[in-house]
Amino acid sequence: MSSAEGVRVFDAHRIAGPVPGEPAADPAGLLADLDHLGIDACAVTTSAELLGDPAGAPARDAARTWSARARFLPVPVIVPAVAGAGWPADVDELLATPPAMVRICPRRHRFDPHGPVASAWWAALAGHGVPVALDVTECGLDTAAALARAWPELGLLLLTPGYRELRRLAELLDTAPGVRVETGTLVAAGAVEWLARRFGAHRLVFGSGAPRWDDAGARFLLDHLELPESDVALIAAGSAAALIGQRWPW
Repeated sequence: MSSAEGVRVFDAHRIAGPVPGEPAADPAGLLADLDHLGIDACAVTTSAELLGDPAGAPARDAARTWSARARFLPVPVIVPAVAGAGWPADVDELLATPPAMVRICPRRHRFDPHGPVASAWWAALAGHGVPVALDVTECGLDTAAALARAWPELGLLLLTPGYRELRRLAELLDTAPGVRVETGTLVAAGAVEWLARRFGAHRLVFGSGAPRWDDAGARFLLDHLELPESDVALIAAGSAAALIGQRWPW
């Protein structure tokens, strides 16, 4: 058995701010959680952007508060839409200061991820090497798979895929080279190891989804993977670093 001890760890999926049913954490509290779990840095999407209007003043204020902190890599929520109906105003505004990664919620924010406006955004993001994260529990694996197959050059990170979809995840990894999968909810015995051996550890990215999901469990899983140390290091941070590229936080 290999362990993530001594390996740098990046959590690619954190929600910052108040979440229903969970106590709100301020930046200092999140840093304390990261230190407690041995996590060096994390990607942060604010709950105000995720659960509210990404263009609204509360979301913009929250994004500024959290993005100003070291060890937090901001992942803004975007809504591709016609002028005046989305966020940001257009893809050129987004790419003026390209983020390390963006997040989309096509069902929650009610836009067509396969429509002409969104398609133009995916082409631009792919051309600038900006990956897209989407939550399988929010949009469904069918939507994620259709997006991956339509845009093979676009880097996609599938969040919270769950352990019940291993067969469909495997088929998607086999046919869509731009897809990466978050590991935190792959809690079936040997699931992460099987995917790593079949498709390569570089396709797997450590993430917890905290506080909606259990960060301690995700971290425990990472520490107890029965994989070579080089594979554990890839899952812990290396795969995310390759996906994010030059905007990597260390």
